[in-house]
Amino acid sequence: MRALLSVHDKTGLAEFARGLAALGWELVASGNTAKALEDAGVTPLQVSDVTGSPEMLGGRVKTLHPRIHGGILADRSVPAHLADLASQGIEPIDLVVSNLYPFLTEPSIETIDVGGPAMVRAAAKNFAHVAVVTSPADYDEVLAELRGTGSLSDATRRRLARAAFAHTAAYDAAIVAWLDQGDPLPPTLHVTLARAEVLRYGENPHQQGARYRAGPGWWDRVVQHGGTALSYVNIFDADAAWRLVHELAGDAGGRAAAVIVKHANPCGAAVAGDLGAAYARALECDPVSAFGGVVALEGEVTEEVAAVVAAGPQADVIVARSFTPEAVTRLTSRRKATRLLSAPAPEEAGRQLRTLGAAALVQGPDVLLAAPQHWEVATTLKPSEIQWGDLVIAWRVCARTTSNAIVIASGGQAVGVGAGQQSRVVAAELAVSKAGTRAQGAVAASDAFFPFPDGLDVLTRAGVGAVVQPGGSVRDAEVIAAAEAAGIAMVLTGERHFRH
Repeated sequence: MRALLSVHDKTGLAEFARGLAALGWELVASGNTAKALEDAGVTPLQVSDVTGSPEMLGGRVKTLHPRIHGGILADRSVPAHLADLASQGIEPIDLVVSNLYPFLTEPSIETIDVGGPAMVRAAAKNFAHVAVVTSPADYDEVLAELRGTGSLSDATRRRLARAAFAHTAAYDAAIVAWLDQGDPLPPTLHVTLARAEVLRYGENPHQQGARYRAGPGWWDRVVQHGGTALSYVNIFDADAAWRLVHELAGDAGGRAAAVIVKHANPCGAAVAGDLGAAYARALECDPVSAFGGVVALEGEVTEEVAAVVAAGPQADVIVARSFTPEAVTRLTSRRKATRLLSAPAPEEAGRQLRTLGAAALVQGPDVLLAAPQHWEVATTLKPSEIQWGDLVIAWRVCARTTSNAIVIASGGQAVGVGAGQQSRVVAAELAVSKAGTRAQGAVAASDAFFPFPDGLDVLTRAGVGAVVQPGGSVRDAEVIAAAEAAGIAMVLTGERHFRH
């Protein structure tokens, strides 16, 4: 039995090679791999000894040779293939061990591997007769099976071949993405997603679900301290809550921030002098909807903060920067199923894809581009300093709420959220009904322009004193005139934030 070894990542290589040699395998290795083995006391045949040709072009050409690829690709069940090997004096290769140049971490022309993918794909194609190992993580399992049975099963070779094709597919996708740098909508997209965890089900029990990842992200560094396994909805809502609470904290000037999300929409958000107060004020927005929601706390949860949260309605997930041991005990003793997640700051959102059967919609991330200092005051009356702070909070929360959306805020907290309505007037009515008397003197945000003054009228009748909206309607002048007539301040951001 002959094994060909040609790897960039030499983790575990010497031990694996010794194991193969002890089982009687003949080892063939290319340049640097052969040197690493020799340094470890294992002496393989050089690839150049097999091919009769020296490595050339600085190592770009070493395994691209019929004596290598013929040995890999020969179908042992086809007599003509075996006759070709015999006539050319080519020894079959039964195992290919190869991983590729480090393009994913060091992208450049010189780290685009050619010979490696060719060998890997050849061996994977011929998995009925040849095994291919592309990850050091498989070394121990392969050796154990060889020691136990003397060969690798059809199932193992098939699994390794599948991993090999996935390996080269991801590698090629990374090269294409590198060549596409600077193009937000390239001619083709090659998305590589690795399954990170299988979920109990998707949004509903009849749907299968899993979390995949495009690369290392904040979810991979989350630590779960208690509760049952995360569901699809838990992850979706926790991601929305964690991103929004960080946006609010960034505007909070050192104050603590808290967000409560239910079915992807904020039902509470606030900033305050401490984390417990921020949670309590976020809860005041809509304590009924908060039941079974996700709580995001941008800070460390101490026992004191945990006591405040534990006194509130049941939360399915609580995500925070960290929890003290006492806080974990307090929160899990009340409801053992509640998931407690300590998490790092989320990475920036990337390109967004939404599948539509055989089609897909692709767009860039929805970032809030217009800083408050660049907003335009459209009315004679200008917002007060306190109103400016609340307008920023309302705008942040509204941008992360399903359209059509209206958010009312007062004193550093959201007090009314109208989400996911076909009519902006109805969204305003919902926000006002939830705010109640707290709308008096508050501010409001609209995720898109007011097409007519009717939605604005709902807010002014409730006592809202300032409104922020994108502007851009053909009736802007009419809407601004209605704000003037009502004696409120109106601010235009110049950017819309629909969310579907």
